[in-house]
Amino acid sequence: MTERRGSAAPARRRKTGNHFHNFISWQDLRAVELVKSWNNSLIMKLFHSSCRVLHFFTRSKRLFSASLFTFTSQQTSLRLVWILQNLIEVRKAVEEENCCFGTVDTWLLYKLTKGSVYATDFSNASTTGLFDPYKMCWSGIITSLISIPLSLLPPVRDTSHNFGSVDEEIFGVPIPIVALVADQQSAMFGECCFQTGDVKLTMGTGTFLDINTGNSLQQTVGGFYPLIGWKIGQEVVCLAESNAGDTGTAIKWAQQLDLFTDAAETEKMAKSLEDSEGVCFVPSFSGLQGPLNDPWACASFMGLKPSTSKYHLVRAILESIAFRNKQLYEMMQKEIHIPVTKIRADGGVCKNSFIMQMTSDLINENIDRPADVDMSCLGAASLAGLAVGFWTDKEELKKLRQSEVVFKPQKKCQEYEKSMEDWAKAVKRSMNWYNKT
Repeated sequence: MTERRGSAAPARRRKTGNHFHNFISWQDLRAVELVKSWNNSLIMKLFHSSCRVLHFFTRSKRLFSASLFTFTSQQTSLRLVWILQNLIEVRKAVEEENCCFGTVDTWLLYKLTKGSVYATDFSNASTTGLFDPYKMCWSGIITSLISIPLSLLPPVRDTSHNFGSVDEEIFGVPIPIVALVADQQSAMFGECCFQTGDVKLTMGTGTFLDINTGNSLQQTVGGFYPLIGWKIGQEVVCLAESNAGDTGTAIKWAQQLDLFTDAAETEKMAKSLEDSEGVCFVPSFSGLQGPLNDPWACASFMGLKPSTSKYHLVRAILESIAFRNKQLYEMMQKEIHIPVTKIRADGGVCKNSFIMQMTSDLINENIDRPADVDMSCLGAASLAGLAVGFWTDKEELKKLRQSEVVFKPQKKCQEYEKSMEDWAKAVKRSMNWYNKT
């Protein structure tokens, strides 16, 4: 079972299992003002200063990571605070100890077992902003800081674990549940990115760039955050991840404007032009994430002319996705000091060969696209299959993965320099658009 990074299942009544609130997706921006106020607060400044001083004396990686910790609008943490502040019913239930919370995996597990199992796994817990990956448990410091009772949060289990069985009434047989895994971690596993330095580029609703950091947790200034990839027995694999919020979202939006009928058309439309004729698109319907980290940026077209056609608009949208890929990759190279071993792509948008080739050119690396681009489902199935002995080991999984095409650099990055500079100027002018202060 997979979970989109940072998605929150609704808080629900502990006694009945009925939900208090709808699902809140990872792109939701209702907590953006809370994020701003917390990150600028005196409490956070004191917290960071204390951690820096302690790190100076102890050289503890955990304290160094804590000194860089900031809340983001994509984490579950402050969205849950928002719910507690704005929904009286939930706040009252918390006071009466009649409320529990979980991400999508927890919700599904609870429902499939008819309320008999309430749990999550390490990969999902690590995405919430409430988890301490160094101690492998919910963070008492963060939960205390933002007044989230630890009693609200589910027990954390291994990614491969006997979670119980689906209630027999649902499918007619009691199917064992032996794996819970978060979306990006599942895609990483499905892509067989098992070695330190393996990189996965997922382009779906958003873009997620993950690198396998082995057993080492990596926190950066620019926007890569540490995650638990998976825990299977004694094996704990860590990832560093950053993302861009609007990838498939931007293409779907353009389709709704009737710029094209089917997303598959966009590749031919973009390739029919030499360039976008100076038109730039900023993909920021839900703000700009790392390395820009501006939730108040707006989506925009710039450089429009009387000669601009829908073909130029479409090409500008596809180019913007490749430019964001380059930004994320450059940040990873600068801040994560682990040599890249291979890069594998997945997600619906990676079917677009224009974006894939341009990304390969921009980062000057080979990118392997698989025959099946839905790696989240495959990763979850692979974890479950290993748990029940359907597959013996990861070597068997590597043999199952099929590569469709490897995109190799065909143009030098310098050939895109002018377009990239224009796009960077457009991004700069789109930033801080919605900031009320």
